[in-house]
Amino acid sequence: MLLILTLVALGLVIVVHWRASAREAAANAAYPPIGELIDIDGVKVHAKVQGSGPDLVLIHGASGNMRDFTFDMVDQLSDRYRVILFDRPGLGWTDNLPQHAGAWNATAATPHEQAALLQKAADQLGVSNPIVLGHSYGGAVALAWGLSRPDDTAALVLVSAVSEPWEGDLGWQYKITGSAFGSGIVIPLVTAFVPQGFVRASVDAIFAPQATPDGYSDHIGTGLSLRRMSMRANAQQVNTLLPEIKKMVPKYDTLTMPVELIHGTADTIVPLDVHAAIATPQLPDAVLTTLPGIGHMPQHVTQPDVIAVIDRAATRAGLR
Repeated sequence: MLLILTLVALGLVIVVHWRASAREAAANAAYPPIGELIDIDGVKVHAKVQGSGPDLVLIHGASGNMRDFTFDMVDQLSDRYRVILFDRPGLGWTDNLPQHAGAWNATAATPHEQAALLQKAADQLGVSNPIVLGHSYGGAVALAWGLSRPDDTAALVLVSAVSEPWEGDLGWQYKITGSAFGSGIVIPLVTAFVPQGFVRASVDAIFAPQATPDGYSDHIGTGLSLRRMSMRANAQQVNTLLPEIKKMVPKYDTLTMPVELIHGTADTIVPLDVHAAIATPQLPDAVLTTLPGIGHMPQHVTQPDVIAVIDRAATRAGLR
């Protein structure tokens, strides 16, 4: 009996691994790199440069990749900015940092470590005194960027950004996927079998209360986010973000460059009153724009407002 159960378990493991690998291969083939792959001390960083003008770095949020910005936003900016996009470590086509790569027991790349890697890639691209925009989790990386290079960061733009400590947990999904059991067992099952209907519903929840733009899910390549490596990296990063934010907050008064914050009042993922509303008075030269009734994705649903705060940041920094 034990032998039969062992063989059944082994068969299930083989099926899950085969199906997960097949879905990952299909996602990689459907959504190849759209920029260049830069070698940074043996770590592959996916970067894309478009346009000309002052340097503008865009950093995406959790579970995402640079395609979030290439859906239609970059085309609205590249006529007057040199836009530089990166996939964050472990997501899209950027490798995880070696000390954090691995399977179920890997640790998370902190916002400061992520910023340091992307800064080295930016240096190779000749980026100088950039405006750095971060959305959601990417806002924490943008803040870390500014803290580590205060004299070479023209301005920060924080879009629906995580910036402050919060109460409570992150929900059962992150609790499970961030555990050893979830990383080793649940994530491969999700990669192998999660239906597309569930994925699209998850994207819709991120955009709520607004609708997901037509074609967005297909453009961003949700299959890239469902790869085992990416799911593990994302879960680890999100689950360990709170203590990193707590370390950064006391240093916000050193961020003397212009900072623009833009946040929707209906954002339930990164609530305005927990993050931007508290962070604004802690930053010496910050301006907060609130968007009534807008959720977590203003870079798509109220894009002109986001572009306006980018332009204002450039003006305040003396770049326009």
